Amino acid sequence: MPADTAAAVPRPHAPRTASAPVLTGAQAVVRSLELLGITDVFGLPGGAILPVYDPLMDASEIRHILVRHEQGAGHAAEGYASASGKVGVAIATSGPGATNLVTAIADAYMDSVPLLAITGQVFSTLMGTDAFQEADIVGITMPITKHSFLVRRAEDIPGALAAAYEIATTGRPGPVLVDITKDAQQNEAPFIWPPKVDLPGYRPVTKAHGKQIQAAARLLAHASKPVLYVGGGVVRARAADELRTLAESTGAPVVTTLMARGAFPDSHRQHLGMPGMHGTVPAVLALQEADLIVALGARFDDRVTGKAALFAPHAKVVHVDIDPAEISKIRVADVPIVGDLKDVLVDLDVAFRGVASASRPGIADWWSYLDGLRDEFPLGFAPTSDGLLSPQHVIQRIGELTGPEAVYAAGVGQHQMWAAQFIRYERPNAWLNSGGAGTMGYAVPAAMGAKVAEPDRVVWAIDGDGCFQMTNQELATCVINDIPIKVAIINNSSLGMVRQWQTLFYDGRHSHTDLNTGHGTVRVPDFVKLAEAYGCLALRVEREEDVDAAIETALATNDRPVVIDFVVSADAMVWPMVPQGVSNSYVQYARDHAPAFEQED
Repeated sequence: MPADTAAAVPRPHAPRTASAPVLTGAQAVVRSLELLGITDVFGLPGGAILPVYDPLMDASEIRHILVRHEQGAGHAAEGYASASGKVGVAIATSGPGATNLVTAIADAYMDSVPLLAITGQVFSTLMGTDAFQEADIVGITMPITKHSFLVRRAEDIPGALAAAYEIATTGRPGPVLVDITKDAQQNEAPFIWPPKVDLPGYRPVTKAHGKQIQAAARLLAHASKPVLYVGGGVVRARAADELRTLAESTGAPVVTTLMARGAFPDSHRQHLGMPGMHGTVPAVLALQEADLIVALGARFDDRVTGKAALFAPHAKVVHVDIDPAEISKIRVADVPIVGDLKDVLVDLDVAFRGVASASRPGIADWWSYLDGLRDEFPLGFAPTSDGLLSPQHVIQRIGELTGPEAVYAAGVGQHQMWAAQFIRYERPNAWLNSGGAGTMGYAVPAAMGAKVAEPDRVVWAIDGDGCFQMTNQELATCVINDIPIKVAIINNSSLGMVRQWQTLFYDGRHSHTDLNTGHGTVRVPDFVKLAEAYGCLALRVEREEDVDAAIETALATNDRPVVIDFVVSADAMVWPMVPQGVSNSYVQYARDHAPAFEQED
């Protein structure tokens, strides 16, 4: 283990002493969390974690928020982490309590969210006997965590939690699970802090190789069609300022993926928008026609590349990532760079300035082409034909009336894409969504967690009527704990994105996607009545002239959550779109309409 690894574990006012206090394992859990600087946790008690909940009741430095479902605890911890950059903590009992965390853990793993999941386990003497509420949560989560610990002894608890914190927050962030048997929680042991953190083989590289930096700088200096392809790693590395410096030094166009929205300001002249399946035409075609792609904390996800073999056929690739497993995983990198983006971007900017010269190829023609695409194919939407609200208009107005200092959390589906497209993001950590896993039900608990982390910011959950029904029970958590989030339900009475695909690719056969929550249906449930039953302010909006007033009412209400049921058209679709499994060259900006694109035979 490097000499500075143990120093990475926070050590406020707790020096090692010769006479260490004797604590129960449960007390050691709470004390360790306090010494790691944890101030907020989300959880739901049960038999196997009950010993921890007793000292937690007396903890003065930790706020525990009782959720209504363990999945809500996991997503709340994700939202907390994603909005603040701190570690999110979720606590659950054994068996079904632990397995209910699995979706959120998998979600955090895909999106590199620093999450600490603490679960109770049955007595160590009962493990393997199919005891009541027993589940091998370590085995279940091993593929979807950076690491999973099983703790059987009270004396091992501080070390396991310190190691988990270290792993979750260093290198590529991610979830770590600590499963603690009930007897380990009940038994006593000397509490020693800081513990020795020994992680053989875990040595994340943060400083990139200088020769690779120089090679990347030379490629940038000689490229005539460069693109900076920015992924969520820039947000996790807190490297937005360094990105902007490099972008302005090079003059290269910038695209920000779904996970990177806000990493580079939407208002910046060099920003082309979001690439990928539902990206802007300029962003999609810039990548496709580039001669150099500098991928920064991005993983060449299939939703960005389309058919990978046909992606950016003429481009050389510089790939920068802190996770060496991502380098050349999908697209072979001409210049692979492993390191922390915050440092790499500074080094790359210095190197670029050193090699750029008057003989550098101009990129004016490249910008002329891209500006032409921006003028010809701006983001927009057609009016609805059924008299119902346009979902794009609703979401756009939420962003315009609320502003860039807010936090916006989305569920998954059409409303997620519209929220990524039509809200202007000017800062990192303002946009929260389930990018890799695509988890329906993410928005409400994630918004709840974000509001706990950032109480002075306005926090919106932009949700679909399908997603909302998966985790809306956390409105009770918000009301009881004074967490006044705003919820905009984009209610098209259907599983919208699935319905769009059925319309486009399955001859309009809408098999089992109608939810009967919206216009002209039985409205089961009635979202206004449901929200009122939870103690929220509830509104329904069905006319365009009422949209702004409802949003302004929500923004003025801070004594309880607000839920607005926006009744929108079910026929609205997300455009632009690249159909799955084809080249991004076939991007469509509207149904049956694609830009003219010259391809070589």
